Amino acid sequence: MTPEVSHWLALGVLLVMAVVTLITRWGGVWLMSWVPIGARVRRFIGAMSSSVLVALLAPLAFKGDASVRLALLATLVTMALMKKPLPAIALGLVVAAAYRGLA
Repeated sequence: MTPEVSHWLALGVLLVMAVVTLITRWGGVWLMSWVPIGARVRRFIGAMSSSVLVALLAPLAFKGDASVRLALLATLVTMALMKKPLPAIALGLVVAAAYRGLA
């Protein structure tokens, strides 16, 4: 395979992945427009987002290095104190970067 073909193949795969991502996101919004949002659905959506977050972070907490664990701890403490995700995430990033920069 020539480099030109490989380049166009990679671009084609990237475009297909982008289209599939857009279809799934827009499709989810479209499907949810037909679902009445009551208390039960709100609880389900809240539990779903929390479970996805835990599924992403739990492996990091167990298999990550010290910088990852310190960042998660800083994020957890900041979130518990401030109840605002953006400052908690920012502090977690700063802690991980500072630890890795100093180590």
